[in-house]
Amino acid sequence: MRRSLGRACMTVSKRSTLLVVNSDKPDAQEASKELAALIREHGELIGQIPSASGKLPKEAENAELIVVLGGDGTLLGEGRRFANGRAPLLGVNVGKLGFLAEFDLATIREQAATLFGTGDLRTRIVPLLDVEITGRNGASELVGSAMNEAVVTAGPPYRVIELGIRINGTKGPAVRGDGLIISTSLGSTAYNVSAGGPIVHPMVDATVITPIAAHSLAFRPIAVPGDSVIELDPIQINESDTEGTTLVLDGQIQRRITSNQRVRITRAARAVELVVNQSSDYWDTLVGKLHWGKQPTYGSQ
Repeated sequence: MRRSLGRACMTVSKRSTLLVVNSDKPDAQEASKELAALIREHGELIGQIPSASGKLPKEAENAELIVVLGGDGTLLGEGRRFANGRAPLLGVNVGKLGFLAEFDLATIREQAATLFGTGDLRTRIVPLLDVEITGRNGASELVGSAMNEAVVTAGPPYRVIELGIRINGTKGPAVRGDGLIISTSLGSTAYNVSAGGPIVHPMVDATVITPIAAHSLAFRPIAVPGDSVIELDPIQINESDTEGTTLVLDGQIQRRITSNQRVRITRAARAVELVVNQSSDYWDTLVGKLHWGKQPTYGSQ
């Protein structure tokens, strides 16, 4: 039915496909009609549901493919929701960038018979990060999972904060600045790269630690093994009853933290399987959408 990168192919009969639609996107309504028609023509459409609808729908139990129509943010949310399910996710972009949601409608039209019918799917397994908060009494609470990154950001009134870092139980340096980004390889091209962190190929098993506006010339981003346990201890943060230093997962889940709490980030037991666009590769996307390595335009050109 599908193959992870580097594995052998298998073929099946028409795929049972669930369509998830972010109706907040301006072009989603028309796009969903065309998508549904293509799925019915080449495969089997077993249901259509809105994105971010909480509990897993019953249709997901029988789905062999989940098509997510929206943008990168929609795919992040649905990735967390459908993680460890039996069906891979295929992202169709009607948003702005479409770095994670690799397909657009034109590509879907070209590959519809393969994607929804009997063709082979090329997929990538994406590990998640689990993020917990631990209090002084030792009690831990799972805040959620992240597909791209977990961020501790200074928050109002935006004074400099200081966070101590532990990796696999070993005390490391403290960083002073506007916060810290803990990124997956997949998420390295998101907030991480905007803050000066390295681009890491998604097949590399790594977690990236990147400071946000560090008040130090010596604190540089670092990539550590993907199974590392990373703990962040608030030394100086912004606290109030209504705002302050905040833990943010994938830009979608937020939780204020206090000075008597520790943030613990580990590799999750759950993972997300994403369908990869067979008509392009990672480097095409990196150059075409993020303009990696693009030369400046000179006056004579």
